[in-house]
Amino acid sequence: MAAESRIRRALISVSDKDGIEEFARSLHGLGVDLVSTGGTARLLAGAGIPVTEVSTLTGFPEIMAGRVKTLHPLVHGGLLGRRGVDDQAMREQGIEPIDLLAVNLYPFERTVGRPDCRISEAVENIDIGGPAMLRAAAKNHAAVAAVSDRDDYPRVIEEMRRCSGALSAETRFALAAKAFAHTARYDAAVANFFGSVVDPGRHPAERRLFPAVRTRQFVRLAEMRYGENPHQAAALYRDGDGGAPAAEPSVAGARLAQGKPLSFNNIADADTALQCVRALGGQPACVIVKHASPCGAAVARTGREAYERAFRTDPTSAFGGIIAFNRPLDGELARAVLARQFVEVIVAPSIAGKGAAAVLAAKPDVRVLVTGEPEEPPLHVGEIPEPRLDIRSVRGGLLVQEADHDGVTPEDLEVVTRRAPTPSEVDDLLFAWRIAWFVKSNAIVYARGGATFGIGAGQTSRVHSARFGRLKAEEEGLDLSGTVMASDAFFPFRDGIDAAAEAGVAAVIQPGGSRRDQEVVAAADEHGMAMVFTGVRHFRH
Repeated sequence: MAAESRIRRALISVSDKDGIEEFARSLHGLGVDLVSTGGTARLLAGAGIPVTEVSTLTGFPEIMAGRVKTLHPLVHGGLLGRRGVDDQAMREQGIEPIDLLAVNLYPFERTVGRPDCRISEAVENIDIGGPAMLRAAAKNHAAVAAVSDRDDYPRVIEEMRRCSGALSAETRFALAAKAFAHTARYDAAVANFFGSVVDPGRHPAERRLFPAVRTRQFVRLAEMRYGENPHQAAALYRDGDGGAPAAEPSVAGARLAQGKPLSFNNIADADTALQCVRALGGQPACVIVKHASPCGAAVARTGREAYERAFRTDPTSAFGGIIAFNRPLDGELARAVLARQFVEVIVAPSIAGKGAAAVLAAKPDVRVLVTGEPEEPPLHVGEIPEPRLDIRSVRGGLLVQEADHDGVTPEDLEVVTRRAPTPSEVDDLLFAWRIAWFVKSNAIVYARGGATFGIGAGQTSRVHSARFGRLKAEEEGLDLSGTVMASDAFFPFRDGIDAAAEAGVAAVIQPGGSRRDQEVVAAADEHGMAMVFTGVRHFRH
C-alpha cells in the first residue's frame, strides 16, 4: 500500500447534499478534476464549480429515470483499477483512474420510517449504483479514498492541503472501513424492511415487529477499563439503527461534562435513573439508583426539594449512588448534593451557569452526565411512546422484546375494594406504580405525597420485598402510616397485604390476575384499605 496517494480526479454523487458544494469547491481549489451525476452535477455547475457529467465520461446517457447512470466499466474500472497492476488494461480500454469517491445513499431508512410508506416508494429508494461504487472504492483503498460521511469532508480537505493533495494510507483505510460499515447498515435496513412486510399487496405495508432475520448495527462510543468486574473487558456502543429517538435524552447520547470516564456499572445504573426520572412527567423530579434499582425518588416544587425527599428514603443505599434530575443542575442543588453524600454520577439535562460548574469543579472525581434538554416534552400520565425494542444477550443468541411502557391513567384503575382511594391517594398510587416499574422484581414501593418511603427490590418472594421495604423505612425513622404501596405484579397470597396493613398502608396498586385475587381483596377490605388493579405488570429482571 502506497504511503500517500495524490488525489487528481474525484467522482461525486450524493443524495444528501449538505456540505457538498464547499467540499467540491475545496477539491477544485486543490487541482482535482470533478465528475458528477444528475442533480449533484447541476448543483455544482450552478455554483460555478467546473464539473464533468458522468454521462460525458461514459458516453452513455442516464436512463430509466436515473436508475442506470454509474453502472459502467469506465466508472467501476476507474475505481477498481490497481495502480501498477492494471495500468495496461486501463489504457487499452480508455479508463482513467478515479482517486476519490464521495457518495451517500438514497434515504431508504427515512422513507420506510414513515408509517404510510408504500412498497413502491421503498423500492424506488433502494440505491444500487451508490453501494456498488462505495464497495469498489473501499476495496481499492490502496489508491482510492471512499468518502461516505459528510462529517469527513473537512478532515479530507485538511489532510490534502497539508500533504500537497495526497491522502495517507491510514486515512484511506479508515475511510474504507467506514464505507463498508455504511453499506452494511444500508443493506441491513433494506433486508429488515422486506423481512418485516406481512403483505406486500397492502398499502401502507403492514409490518411484523419480529422478522425472521434481524440485522442491527452498533457503533462503538468508548472502551472501558473493565466491565461489571475488573477481569471483564467492556465497551459502550450506540445503536446505529436509531434505538431511541434523537429527541429523547439517553445515556449513550449524553455528554460527560466532568469526571473520569463512566464505568460499565455507572452506565447501566445511569440508564435506569434517567428512564425513571423521565417517566415521572413534567414536575421537578429526582431519582437515586443503586445497583440497578431506585433506592429513592420524589417529585416536588424544586429540584432541590425533590432531591431532599428522595435522599430521605434510604441514605445508606444512596451513598455512592447515581442521581438523576429532570431539571438543570444549578449551583444550589449541586452544593446540596455534594455536601450531603458521596455520589458516583449526577445526570441532568444541563448545568445551569458558572456557579454550578464551579461547585462541581471542586469535586473533580464526581462524574456529571449532561443529557441535553428533550426536543419533545416528557411523557404525561397515559401517554404511550412509539414502539421500540429491548435487546438482551443470552448465551448463543438474543432475547428481543418490545420495550416496556406504561399508559395507566386514573381512569384505567379498577377499584376492587369497598373503599375507593381518595384523589390524593390516586396521585400517590400512580407515582409509586411508576417507580415500581424500574425496581428489580419482586418490587414493592411505599410512597406518600409524591415521595418514596421504602423500597423492597429483588427478593425471591413478594412478601419478603414488602417486609424489606418496611424495614428500610423503619431504619430511617419513616412512618409508613397513610402511605400507599405499589407492587409490580399480583399478590399470590394475602400475607403481603396483611404485612402492609400492619405497617399502616392505606391503599394498594397492583396488576391483579391472581387465582387468589378475591382472597387478597378480602384482606384489604378487612383492613379498610383501598385497592386498585391496573391490568398490567412491570417485571424487571
